[in-house]
Amino acid sequence: MMVSGVIDEQAAKALYQYCCETHNTQYAPDKLEDFIDTINSRLQPMFMQIRKGMSENNGQQYYALVNMAETDITRMSSDYADNELELFRKTLDLIVCSENGKASSTDILNSTDSMTTRKMKKSETEHLLSRLVHDKWLSEKRGEYTLSTRCIIEMEPYIRTMYQDHVKVCHICRNIAFQCQICENPTCGIKIHNPCVARYFKGKSEPRCPSCDDFWPHEIPEVKRPHSQSRR
Repeated sequence: MMVSGVIDEQAAKALYQYCCETHNTQYAPDKLEDFIDTINSRLQPMFMQIRKGMSENNGQQYYALVNMAETDITRMSSDYADNELELFRKTLDLIVCSENGKASSTDILNSTDSMTTRKMKKSETEHLLSRLVHDKWLSEKRGEYTLSTRCIIEMEPYIRTMYQDHVKVCHICRNIAFQCQICENPTCGIKIHNPCVARYFKGKSEPRCPSCDDFWPHEIPEVKRPHSQSRR
């Protein structure tokens, strides 16, 4: 987990099973959360914690090891230069303050013009974005960038504090929502994660807003199953 930054639930269960087998302890698949709580109680004096979060892409649960002593972008300072961190902050601004939780590569490249630290060339910016994707701070699809699951898990307290007027919260799971659908009733306007939309409206012939009961006009995505299930 320290190497990869974030692991999915299937990998977390495999790690739990390995620990049980190594220490001759009975493995109970439904006790993963108890196992993590026990680890967190030992990590607390070191200001570390394993946190759980949901992927906005597929709705699956992921786990990340978080340094609780560093609550903002400074947690990345050992891996990135000052100007690289400034550009990451600008990218964060673009994504969080956008309507769809995305930032285009063009907008990110243009934001380098207002940097106060050493400005970056186009090639340097593109290389940094590739690194941020590789290190699982950002996700990229067709030239648009979103916050990765790891970033949301680790940066959530910082995002909630710094972007209070822009943060969207999912009506279903109450977590921060970037990739979401919004009720079109102007007096309602609740937000629901795409995976939460899929689960909540599954099997309902006429989907209605869980808050105002207006018709939900958006396309209902399919519930995505974990890879281990989809192969069966």
